[in-house]
Amino acid sequence: MHKLLVLYPKPVDPDHFRDYYVNNHLPLVRKWPGVLAWRYSFEVAAAKGEPAYFAVFEADFADAAALAAMRASEFGQQAAADVVNYATGGVVVIDYAVRDDSD
Repeated sequence: MHKLLVLYPKPVDPDHFRDYYVNNHLPLVRKWPGVLAWRYSFEVAAAKGEPAYFAVFEADFADAAALAAMRASEFGQQAAADVVNYATGGVVVIDYAVRDDSD
């Protein structure tokens, strides 16, 4: 499995972020090809002090090739271009292979 993780620092207008994200951005995500599951939260907490991030998003893909295909797709490109419309605090995007040691 391969995971996409998106971390959002606090935006200038948190209410606009929440509204735009749910009503405009996530509908693009729903159209991503190859995504196995996705989830997000605005309830980000820190073990100590203020959290470094306002929101988090994660998506699961079968492998790195499936993630690359999504990014190259029409809806992947649209979602990437849409980030500037709500993430005024910036964005951190990482992806990684998930290792499962439960066997």
